[in-house]
Amino acid sequence: QVQLVESGGGAVPAGGTLRLACVAEHFTLRYWAVGWFRQAPGKEREGISCINSRDDSTFYQDSVKGRFTVSRDNAKNAVYLQMDHLNLEDSGKYFCAMDQTEVCQPKLDATWRDGMTYWGVGTPVTVSP
Repeated sequence: QVQLVESGGGAVPAGGTLRLACVAEHFTLRYWAVGWFRQAPGKEREGISCINSRDDSTFYQDSVKGRFTVSRDNAKNAVYLQMDHLNLEDSGKYFCAMDQTEVCQPKLDATWRDGMTYWGVGTPVTVSP
């Protein structure tokens, strides 16, 4: 059974840093594009980043561009999201997901989100003033 497991969330002050991990169980993650999403209370889940499998090209939502970095470690069967300069609007639950394709949809829009096949259960991030 395909499983994605996120970790690394927590509570940090504004301006702080977190590194989220998404580890795959029962399949090899390096062959697939992996997306990161977040959901704030009362809001829709939104795509914030994605990494291709073919060339590790990366894509970011404008609100996180320059602050977040997505990467892979194939030896650990994992994808990471490095989050720097966190602000209050970054609070929410963070999920990784995949749809068994090799390339990301650069727009990271709702259509792409709704096509995801496998989701982790998420890890919470709380940024305080």
